[in-house]
Amino acid sequence: MYITIDIGGTKTLIAVFNESGEIEEQIKFKTPVDYTEFSQELAKSVDSLTTKEFAACGLAAPAKIDRTHGVAIAFGNLDWTDVPLQEIVEEIVKCPVVIENDANLAGLSEALRVQDAYRKVLYITVSTGIGGVMVIDGKIDPNTQDAEIGHILLEHDGQLMRWQEFASGKAIVARTGMRASDIPVDSPLWYGVARNIAIGLIDVIATLTPDAIIVGGGVGSHFDKYGDRLKEQLKIYENPLVTIPPVFGAFNAEEAVIYGCYEIAKSTYPTT
Repeated sequence: MYITIDIGGTKTLIAVFNESGEIEEQIKFKTPVDYTEFSQELAKSVDSLTTKEFAACGLAAPAKIDRTHGVAIAFGNLDWTDVPLQEIVEEIVKCPVVIENDANLAGLSEALRVQDAYRKVLYITVSTGIGGVMVIDGKIDPNTQDAEIGHILLEHDGQLMRWQEFASGKAIVARTGMRASDIPVDSPLWYGVARNIAIGLIDVIATLTPDAIIVGGGVGSHFDKYGDRLKEQLKIYENPLVTIPPVFGAFNAEEAVIYGCYEIAKSTYPTT
């Protein structure tokens, strides 16, 4: 059995996977603002699980990770810094822990779904901010695992802005007064959403040359509402040297991170 933990800015999900990659049990709790309270709540939740012994743990954090020392250096949506997550969680779950950025793990699980057809897969998450990672031959690319593509500078409305400042879910709310989930399917607002994503994505495509792209995150989960428009916008910038690859919405946007936790735990600590 593998235990997986997805620490989110608002909720934390714990899931136990069997050897076949199926979830046997899961627990969800609101992520406390205070880290000490979080540790206590995590220990309480793990103790309540029916399964008591694990081969390994895959741990996802919305943070910049020091993988050598198992430390979460800084979080995007939590006021935690330099947290020795790996050491503390190992004491709770009583097994080896592999820690990784949550967007990277979402990208890993999503890319594995298409690895037979595409060798180099770019996963981007469009949520509160924008993040992304390349998965090559079924493994997180170390050259992009710490990339902050949402911070690339682009000209927008006559000024230099970070991509996520005008294309993220937070930016959509600021511009329209609505969350992506509230925008009607036939609303013309989706053209703006698609164009703003395309403006930055074309630069990422030109730089990383992926074989396929998967769009996840909160805004990504509504890909069916703007995906065709996004592809149309990207085609505008295509040229003989920059080919636009296939673009898909996330296959399992809501649980991509927790499945990524399982994949990295299993590959790092196989039981057979």
